[in-house]
Amino acid sequence: MGKEQIALPDEDLDWIQMRQDFGSFQPETTKEKMLRKIKENPAVPIGCLVTAGALSYGLYNFRTGNRRMSQIMMRTRIAAQGFTVLALVAGVVMTYDTKK
Repeated sequence: MGKEQIALPDEDLDWIQMRQDFGSFQPETTKEKMLRKIKENPAVPIGCLVTAGALSYGLYNFRTGNRRMSQIMMRTRIAAQGFTVLALVAGVVMTYDTKK
């Protein structure tokens, strides 16, 4: 019993043809991709920072015993999270519209 060769379907090797067609294409690094995404939709990182800030300040006030400010900050955090989710959805919709 000899070794049998397995024939691969052509779809599995399409990337080789694409590399030959496009030449030496360097994909973007993680940092470059992150900066591009921030430039495309700056509201998302702003919303994330506001959410984290409200959470941190709210927890600090909870720890120090300032219940009123802690409650206000937790409500602010919820609003900031809602803003961030809306910014994400808006970014997806805008990206989808520009690709059409």
